[in-house]
Amino acid sequence: MVSLSQYLILAGALFAIGVVGVFLNRKNLVVLLMAIEIILLAVNLNFVAFSHFLWGMSGQVFVFFVLTVAAAESAIGLAILIVLFRNRRTINVDDFNTLKG
Repeated sequence: MVSLSQYLILAGALFAIGVVGVFLNRKNLVVLLMAIEIILLAVNLNFVAFSHFLWGMSGQVFVFFVLTVAAAESAIGLAILIVLFRNRRTINVDDFNTLKG
């Protein structure tokens, strides 16, 4: 049987990996999107773990809404990435400073 603390340690480790990915890699837009998705999955793991151990379904239902928003965010982010790559021929985040209005 897996305890709640083991789920929380795993979710904390995933969250830390995602935060490190966001702060250390400021060059590649694809890696930034993947790090944000890892952070969202760590939060979802917390919701499911607490929902399971507190005998409720609200956390698991909330995860479906978060996953729906995360899928839409990924689709929009990848669409923006494709448009920027077609125009600039790079996915380096530092090269996008000319997009300011």
